[in-house]
Amino acid sequence: MGYFDRLDYVSMIVQEFVFARAVELISGLPINNLDFILRIIHIEITRILNHLLAITTHALDVGAMTPFLWAFEEREKLMSFYERSAGARMHAILVRPGGFTKSIPSNFFLDLANWLNSFSSRIDEIEDLLNENRIWKRRLINIGIVKAEFAMDLGFSGVLLRGSGIGWDLRNTDNLKTGYDLFSLLVPIGTVGDCYDRYLIRIFELRTSIKLLVDATDYFLSNVNNNYEIDDFKYSFPPKSLMKLSMESLIDHFKYFSENLTLPSGKLYTCLEAPKGEFGVLLVTMDDNKLNRCYIRSPGFFHLEGIEFLMGDGLIADLATIIGTLDLVFGEIDR
Repeated sequence: MGYFDRLDYVSMIVQEFVFARAVELISGLPINNLDFILRIIHIEITRILNHLLAITTHALDVGAMTPFLWAFEEREKLMSFYERSAGARMHAILVRPGGFTKSIPSNFFLDLANWLNSFSSRIDEIEDLLNENRIWKRRLINIGIVKAEFAMDLGFSGVLLRGSGIGWDLRNTDNLKTGYDLFSLLVPIGTVGDCYDRYLIRIFELRTSIKLLVDATDYFLSNVNNNYEIDDFKYSFPPKSLMKLSMESLIDHFKYFSENLTLPSGKLYTCLEAPKGEFGVLLVTMDDNKLNRCYIRSPGFFHLEGIEFLMGDGLIADLATIIGTLDLVFGEIDR
């Protein structure tokens, strides 16, 4: 699981979730709604972390420094929620097949709700500075245009696909069984397909994540007395107190840490709307406790490949703007 944290090291828990979900689906492990809601809370926290970095480092590359300072102040606050859940600010290793490696602190949700109440004003400040700024608009509008048909041909996904006018968001796809079908979600799309459209969509998605987090936090608080962890100790290790009372639990604990999970033979692909686009995992298993193959679909690989098309006959100065709206992290591209 730790390898997935280190691919896109700005969107850690999202990738953990996709790998864990692939294992759950291929093994037929049932997951309850509360577990999905708790994962969605951490996924949307990660989306905000990613977009704050993407938008404001892009602005920094173009010449606007202040939003970068605002965003990193908010990222520090959000990182504290990561730290509360996982004990680490970045490489969390929090999600596991069947649940979480640690219990979530009881005051986590109330503090998150308080942070959400104040965060919208920070987005307002970023928009006030950038949206109508004449330098910002001259550097972004009609730069790096990609039309819908070319975006699909190039394998684009996420913000780049929606910026080209295609309303495709994997969070609205019920058959993925990720829990997002429990919520309503608006999908913004661009009209031109340029850098400015992609910037506006990321801003909109910050607000969408706030709404999802508010709804998810309320949902979880209203069901907080219910258990969100599975109690099948062949998939999750039992507490120490139980091992002192039950020989079966002690055996399960030993086999979990010595052999881990044995997955049935098969092949399965699953994916999620990661902050940068479609992040997918294909597992090939051979009735063993080791994977035969694990293939990764990273969105940044396709986006980087499209730079030459996006540049067209533009200027070298436009390259900084285009790379900024691609939101590239090389950890997931070259692996």
